[in-house]
Amino acid sequence: MAAGVWLVLLLATGAGAWLAGVSAAAGAAAPRLLSHATAVVLFVLLVAAGWEILSFPFAVYRSFLLERKYGLSSEPFSTWAADHAKAAALGLLLFIGAGLLVHGAAEMSPRFWWLIAAAGFAVAAVVLSRIAPVALLPLFYRFKPLDRASLHERLLRLSERAGVPVLGAFEWGLGEKTTRANAALVGAGGTRRILVSDTLLKDYSDDEIEVILAHEIAHHVHHDIWTGMALETCLVAISLYAAHLAVVLLGPRLGVADPGDLAAWPLMMLAGGVVSLLLTPLGNAWSRHNERRADRFALTLTDRPAAFISAMRRLGAQNLAEERPSAAVLWFFHTHPTIDERIAAAKDFRAA
Repeated sequence: MAAGVWLVLLLATGAGAWLAGVSAAAGAAAPRLLSHATAVVLFVLLVAAGWEILSFPFAVYRSFLLERKYGLSSEPFSTWAADHAKAAALGLLLFIGAGLLVHGAAEMSPRFWWLIAAAGFAVAAVVLSRIAPVALLPLFYRFKPLDRASLHERLLRLSERAGVPVLGAFEWGLGEKTTRANAALVGAGGTRRILVSDTLLKDYSDDEIEVILAHEIAHHVHHDIWTGMALETCLVAISLYAAHLAVVLLGPRLGVADPGDLAAWPLMMLAGGVVSLLLTPLGNAWSRHNERRADRFALTLTDRPAAFISAMRRLGAQNLAEERPSAAVLWFFHTHPTIDERIAAAKDFRAA
């Protein structure tokens, strides 16, 4: 919401065009080979700074104050602020990379830049999926080898039975920051590893942890990460094409002629963002389909429906999952089926 307000302000007040002019002037003063890159980087920095200033109070309320109010956060404000700063810095680097990619694509092909950019974003997503577990997650969380030998061996055997080799199993230090519980199988190829949160290890039985991890393994067995990236690439391409059409149809009224013009970027981001929002239910529906399939896989692999049901009930209560969301909320915000639906499916599995 804050992002949309900021983009509308940039368009309505002419501030976007002014920032583009300032950035272009700075680029002109730079060495010739760096002029375009300098202009893009400065424009992204200025737009991102305004975005951060406008959205920061909402971020504090949403991800710190509300989390504390409902007992989901266990970290002091200083820790939250440090993590927010790190996330903002990483986001800025990605934003700059995206800006350089879009500008380069527009220079290469003003007509098909959106297709080139979508392909570039797909490559970046693949690279990030491999380096995130090794380079990015440790910036925010503590990890150490899982020291419960019996559980460690059990989870490794589970991954072997599923045909998904892993580097190892690690304890994920979530408890320093949140009361939520979680498990994950992250990375790909040589970086794939099992993560079990300390909050999960503290309160859940080995049977419950095993069936939760089996669900995560299912996503790798079914290649959900890759199909999800493929779908996301298609959705991004559609959103970028909407940005392209916005410049073609509305650009002349705003004094911008092509997507390579920095002054057109607020319009492009707004148009692409609106289309991306409208496409959200499609991505969420696909995700819920994958989650149901992963639940069935976990139940079949472990044959522990009772453990699955108890784990779902406890996770739903501990993570404050919404039990019965409205249809609109489900379609726009839920990537997983409701807890009630997942428990009902496990009961049917047990009966069968």
